[in-house]
Amino acid sequence: MATAQPPPDRPLYLERLGVKALECRARDAVARLSDCDICARYCHVDRTETTKGAVCRTGRHAVVSSHFPHHGEEACLSGWNGSGTIFFAWCDMRCVYCQNWELSWEGEGTTIGPERLAAVMLDLQRRGCHNINLVNPSHVVAQVLEALAIAVPEGLRLPIVYNTGGYDSLEALALLDGVVDIYMPDAKYADEAVARRYSKVRDYPVINQAAMVEMHRQVGDLVIGADGLARRGVLVRHLVLPSGLAGTGEVMRFLAERLSPDTYVNVMAQYRPCHRAHDYPELARRMDMGTYRDAVKSAQRAGLSRIDGLVG
Repeated sequence: MATAQPPPDRPLYLERLGVKALECRARDAVARLSDCDICARYCHVDRTETTKGAVCRTGRHAVVSSHFPHHGEEACLSGWNGSGTIFFAWCDMRCVYCQNWELSWEGEGTTIGPERLAAVMLDLQRRGCHNINLVNPSHVVAQVLEALAIAVPEGLRLPIVYNTGGYDSLEALALLDGVVDIYMPDAKYADEAVARRYSKVRDYPVINQAAMVEMHRQVGDLVIGADGLARRGVLVRHLVLPSGLAGTGEVMRFLAERLSPDTYVNVMAQYRPCHRAHDYPELARRMDMGTYRDAVKSAQRAGLSRIDGLVG
């Protein structure tokens, strides 16, 4: 566990920014939608007018699929009352094996404005959730900031979790500096060609690694309080794919060497063929546990000391 002292109870948006600065960030982010560079696609579509040409298919307002206290996240997030998850529809990636494809590919959900999104955050707080967990937020950073600028003056005090596929622009992360308490990026691939084949994105390893370095610069290693709840820092998720397609060993070496040996990483064994995975023979099967155990061992060999997984 990281040796850093526990941070103050106040979330970063109160401790470091304050309401006025948060409002300025929100205005800046919304202005960027007219020539959008919010995610690493850099589509430069005017999303205030159209979604044509935008991979995320999201316009001026966010589309929310569901929101509820989630008890299936990492223990340091779910705690005893649940993580206050908000699932956003659409995505800046096109993972062929996506387990939530109805959301990310089909856009299942309801379009809501900033006032309604702020109300959702406050409702999750009233229900006793330990944090606000923004699931798949890379393309709705502006909308999230706009909602936070409303929710915080109305009493929102929970840590913000940025739960992302890891294809994030540095421009968006600059807007989130001092806002997000816990970054939870995926580190999906070590190889650019693999990422392009299975998630339809360019330069994923370079973009993902640059994003994680910036996230770590902002919030550091994950700090967990005496109550077992995450307070601040980076928590990396890595889904092990069949046949070593994710490049786990290289990913783990990057985390240990470029972030920190104390990087908290969840090595995930949950892969199963979903959505269009059956069109790819190498993905059309479950991952075997031998592959998974090798992945965990590679994290240990890299020198990582905080591995959440089926170790042994």
